[in-house]
Amino acid sequence: MSNSFTITARDSSCQARTGTLETLHGPIETPVFMPVASQGTVKALTHDILNQLGCQVILVNAYHLSLRPGVELVRKMGGLHRFISWPKAILSDSGGFQVYSLSPLVKISEEGVQFSSHLDGKKIFLTPEEAVRIQVGLGTDIMMCLDYFPSYPYTEEQVDYSVGLTGRWARRCREEYDHLQPGTQLWGITQGGVFWTHREKSIEELISYGFHGYALGGLGIGEPKSQLYEMLERSNRLLPQDRPRYLMGMGYIEDILEAVERGVDFFDCVLPTRNARNGTLFTSQGRVVIKNQKYADDPRPPDENCGCYTCRNFSRAYLRHLYERNEISSAILNTIHNLYYYLDMFRKIRQSIHSNSFRSFKKAIIEKNLSE
Repeated sequence: MSNSFTITARDSSCQARTGTLETLHGPIETPVFMPVASQGTVKALTHDILNQLGCQVILVNAYHLSLRPGVELVRKMGGLHRFISWPKAILSDSGGFQVYSLSPLVKISEEGVQFSSHLDGKKIFLTPEEAVRIQVGLGTDIMMCLDYFPSYPYTEEQVDYSVGLTGRWARRCREEYDHLQPGTQLWGITQGGVFWTHREKSIEELISYGFHGYALGGLGIGEPKSQLYEMLERSNRLLPQDRPRYLMGMGYIEDILEAVERGVDFFDCVLPTRNARNGTLFTSQGRVVIKNQKYADDPRPPDENCGCYTCRNFSRAYLRHLYERNEISSAILNTIHNLYYYLDMFRKIRQSIHSNSFRSFKKAIIEKNLSE
């Protein structure tokens, strides 16, 4: 597979790096955070607002979109970009996370995954080949292989099975991709839990098949942080240096900084948007739980150091009032702020790597968060 990723800077004190990934819908500057738009939309925001916030790429869920509105309708409407009117890059998750999150409704076999639809209980059988065909039908820029990982805590036997199955599915995804030749990117997902010998085996197997990028799956699901960071450290030293690395579902800033230090390029999580809707705002001075009574007459903006639309125009007292009244604008304004905070954090991360000062930047952010 041809390489479309270029490393643009490295921090001399660690593995942190910046890069540019070329896609059919524009370049992506890394490290990058992808807001989650499972159904083709980031909840509470228009795509125009996302553009204004500086969002470079969104993540959609192929499983959900294949159920509603369906691949055929999306294809009929000219592909996902045109259907949702989003001009920039889109990464699609294959459905592997649903194997994990919907586990009581899922049956795993060598051939694929049998779902009982979370909508109506209808039986759905998803093979690795079908996962690729769905994503090709949607027309996303970056497609993910179908994978499987057990919930934590897991046994070594369970992890061994997931590594073997994920590897065989990855090979089948690659073969289907080669057959279809869609011209977009296909990324493999490594597994192995916190057992290094198994993760090493998974990485080496996926490298042998060759993908445009590599994701680190099955992490951040409850394992001790020390083991998470060890897996990142060792994995990123083994993965190809000229391909992007993606840590799936990682959203806490402290964990993101640790992962960037170890060479990770792509991140996604529902944390900033879901927390916004639940009334928790991330700020330079720590978290603000806007529903708390102490903000009822607080004239300050959520974050006096923030330049987002919400902080430039509204007080904590007003945002609390909106949240307490269950107004739709509460979710909108809170989400604008939280995504601005995250996307601005990533801008600063990239700047710190270019100026060779990432570790001091990381130290300052973590110390601020610990002092909440």
